[in-house]
Amino acid sequence: MGEECTVSPNATVGHRHREEADPPRIGDRATIRSGSIVYADVVIGDDFTTGHGVLVREETAVGDDVVVGTNTVIDGTTTVGSHVSLQTGVYVPTNTTIGDEVFVGPNAVLTNDAYPIREEYDLDGPTLEDHVSVGANATLLPGVTVGEGSFVAAGAVVTEDVPPETLAVGAPAQFRDLPDELRGGNEIA
Repeated sequence: MGEECTVSPNATVGHRHREEADPPRIGDRATIRSGSIVYADVVIGDDFTTGHGVLVREETAVGDDVVVGTNTVIDGTTTVGSHVSLQTGVYVPTNTTIGDEVFVGPNAVLTNDAYPIREEYDLDGPTLEDHVSVGANATLLPGVTVGEGSFVAAGAVVTEDVPPETLAVGAPAQFRDLPDELRGGNEIA
């Protein structure tokens, strides 16, 4: 743990998923709230903040200035960049990559299994490039890439790659030109 960190007495930091796991490395000024569990074999940068009941599984790397909202799950073997806001109830599956300056709205679901239980499939989470915004209750299917600066509307179901600087709306998502007011990327501080 770095300097000036606050960990609630009801939080767990360093849950061991295997005996030889390395303790987590967490940077300065972290705030980890009650009910949250951060596994061993996790590396987190400075200014990390959780809501209550957050789960961060093993083999996850998190950058600086990241907020992980209440009841959000990062299911491990995942990379989260810097200046990222994952709001309440977000699900981030194994093998997902999230870039810098990314916003993921409440109850958005990212998936990594194209054929749950029915067929063999190598788990492949989505990639959210830098400056992506994902609206509330959106669903991103396995292996899709959401291009830099794109905006996924609330409730959208993304079934294929979203080009950079594009608006994705509907179910399945259709692509539109990004309106001028949504251009310019995110500044999450």
